[in-house]
Amino acid sequence: MAAGWQRIRTAAAATLRSLLSGVVVLCLGLSLLLTACSGAAGPISGNYVEDTVAVADSLLTTLGLSADDPGRSASETEARGLINSYMARYRPRHDVNGLASFTTMQTALNSLAGHYANYPNRPVPDSLKDRLTKELKKAETGAVRGA
Repeated sequence: MAAGWQRIRTAAAATLRSLLSGVVVLCLGLSLLLTACSGAAGPISGNYVEDTVAVADSLLTTLGLSADDPGRSASETEARGLINSYMARYRPRHDVNGLASFTTMQTALNSLAGHYANYPNRPVPDSLKDRLTKELKKAETGAVRGA
């Protein structure tokens, strides 16, 4: 008789563990789904023209900081996040990624992100800074024109 109760208790415990693990998996899945669908993209609004102008202006400000500026490191970190957010938002959009302004912007962002990744403690060289300034202004103008 005691062996029968032991089997029932063991089966009930196994069922309870299985049910609890299913609930945990369901809760984790729902939290991931809700987080992914929140639409929060950080500083990027979703308006291509406004975002392009804002990102270009922000990066031009960051490029204008001197090498000994105490806020340069924080500004570069913010710029890296802004580059990532911008590219994640607009690279997959086919209505935008064929525009000349986006191609120019992408070239500038890739160059700047590459510099930050390969030379994190060095200031942007003047030659690269000049090229990026031209490209960012060109992309900004093109986005406002709709090109």
